[in-house]
Amino acid sequence: MAVLKVLVVDDEPGIRSGVTRILSSFRVTYPFMDEDYTFEVTEAATGEEGIEIINSEKPDILLLDNKLPGIQGVEVLEYIRNKNLAITIAMITSYASLEVAVKATRDGATDFIPKPFTPQELKSSIENITKQLYLKKVTHKMKQEGKKIRYQFLSVLSHELKAPLNALEGYLRMMQEKQAGDKIDDYTHHIERSLHRIHGMRNLIMDLLDFTKIRLERKDEKMQKINLAELASGAIMTVQPYAIQMDVSVNLDVKDDPVMTADPEDVNIIFNNLISNAVKYNKFGGNVDIKIECPHDDVIITFSDTGIGISEEDREHLFTEFMRVKNEQTRGITGSGLGLSIVKKVIELYNGRINVESNPGSGSVFTVILPKNPTIKIL
Repeated sequence: MAVLKVLVVDDEPGIRSGVTRILSSFRVTYPFMDEDYTFEVTEAATGEEGIEIINSEKPDILLLDNKLPGIQGVEVLEYIRNKNLAITIAMITSYASLEVAVKATRDGATDFIPKPFTPQELKSSIENITKQLYLKKVTHKMKQEGKKIRYQFLSVLSHELKAPLNALEGYLRMMQEKQAGDKIDDYTHHIERSLHRIHGMRNLIMDLLDFTKIRLERKDEKMQKINLAELASGAIMTVQPYAIQMDVSVNLDVKDDPVMTADPEDVNIIFNNLISNAVKYNKFGGNVDIKIECPHDDVIITFSDTGIGISEEDREHLFTEFMRVKNEQTRGITGSGLGLSIVKKVIELYNGRINVESNPGSGSVFTVILPKNPTIKIL
């Protein structure tokens, strides 16, 4: 439950007490809001008193009469504008000339409530103002999160690309200056390390492309019937060389008819990330089991591994952008920290969901549930 502070500035006691009485039991709620809003009302009889309360209590909403003893309502508006205060203002007056209305609007008033007003007229105005405040809050939050993500992008790019580039430059200079010898075999280790660094940079770039694509690309024209077994087999073939190095067995079990409507590139993102993670974070000689089931109107895909597992603390942030599990067992494993966040965004695009069960040392199970015929959310 959120509380908005309302200040009513009016020289008529009946108006002030009426506003207090009406709003004391009033609540604003809409399906798109994550919480209901109630109101805490403070009263002032003059503009001077109103300014004192504005400075001390920082109200969210100001209901302001223009005709006041002492300074007028428009002068209070000027004060708020000059101080650049974040207050939403509605004028309550029966003497608003066109000139006053224009000036009040220019100085920040967003609504006018004519005297005398009914309880419903006041409630209607407060509802509209509350929606405005809620949307401003959401917009501000999105902007702040956007800035944070952009900053994280730059930080990750500068680190993840600068470090391997420096290493590559070092290896090349060693070969150029023949520091390890005159034969190509003298540099086998350096060449292998360089190729490893290039592979990591390529993966980061591909993750960044996927991350951008799911935000900017329209999906409706790319939807088609796809065979999940075929896409899963393709993803397994891609990761097979690394699985052989790790001595990890990758198994696919398909039940029912594994067909759904989707953009095949999106499903490839899901399979490639979750299968490669199941191999990458596995134990030497372990197993990865992928099961595809299609009961009723859903597709259920489970990715089970016998790997190092994930702690409860890390599971809470697993799908956050740039999140990487850091411990002794993952020290030598490279990655951008974007893969699982991309997977989750793709799944949510299809109105699906992903669950994870895991404990350190006992492997992990990722379960993806997608509708067979989804309605795509266009970003």
